[in-house]
Amino acid sequence: MTPEKVPATGLRTASGTVVGQVTRGTTNTNRLRRVDRWIARHPVLRRTADPLVVDLGYGASGVTAFELEARLRPVRPDVEVLGLEIEPARVERARGQLADVRAGRTPFAPDARVSFARGGFEVPVPGGRSPAVIRAFNVLRQYDEADVEAAWSRMCARLQPDGIIVEGTCDELGRISTWVEVGADAAPRSLTVSLRLNGLDSPAIAAERLPKALIHRNVPGERVHALLHALDAEWTRAVAASAFGPVQRWRTALTAMADAGWPVGGRSRWRLGEVTVPWDAVAPATASR
Repeated sequence: MTPEKVPATGLRTASGTVVGQVTRGTTNTNRLRRVDRWIARHPVLRRTADPLVVDLGYGASGVTAFELEARLRPVRPDVEVLGLEIEPARVERARGQLADVRAGRTPFAPDARVSFARGGFEVPVPGGRSPAVIRAFNVLRQYDEADVEAAWSRMCARLQPDGIIVEGTCDELGRISTWVEVGADAAPRSLTVSLRLNGLDSPAIAAERLPKALIHRNVPGERVHALLHALDAEWTRAVAASAFGPVQRWRTALTAMADAGWPVGGRSRWRLGEVTVPWDAVAPATASR
């Protein structure tokens, strides 16, 4: 099946209905644990009357959808997770995995509210339901920066009025992760950087895994570059605090950034190696290249 280019957006369509490109499909167990736990604490999930969450572009294995359901279930026992993939063979493989889950042959709950279907950025949901959350991780990395807003807008059109997109990327082991929260109006709200602190040499390593909207902006004159540069500098200055462990060093660095005027709120998440800043603190300063 050969996708055709859509000139208006730069995205691709297959069969005239499924919007997007087939991803590399890289999937590892626990790769998305950081973002899953962040979603589990988000007010949108806790308040919604219909806790439908979409795992968009889950890859070669459906494991990330099962993990997502397992991590959200403790706060929303009625949560439902729909995994969407463009490649039909991946959908069939995930459904085979689901059969194993139902039969009790996996660590996941046999009654897990998980299903799989074919779909892309158009986010097809049976019955016309709208998701509260769409998690699209490691999907837009292969696109051009100019394609990002179109993809966000298309996904946002499917959200509940108070729903969100969580779009980002991570390394293969999930130790370096970043994501953007996008509201139903397709406006980005925040950037979160989440790092494994044990063994961390420099938080600037997050630059390698920035979302597509920012990854080419880590250059002088751009806000995200200034953020990562300041974070790296304060991490270096906080080396004395490492005697009390990497979490204390991280807290010390972020406290210094807050004192310097950086909007690094959400202190309750600092212990997890996370920091979230408003989008206007990192928004691109120039037009898309």
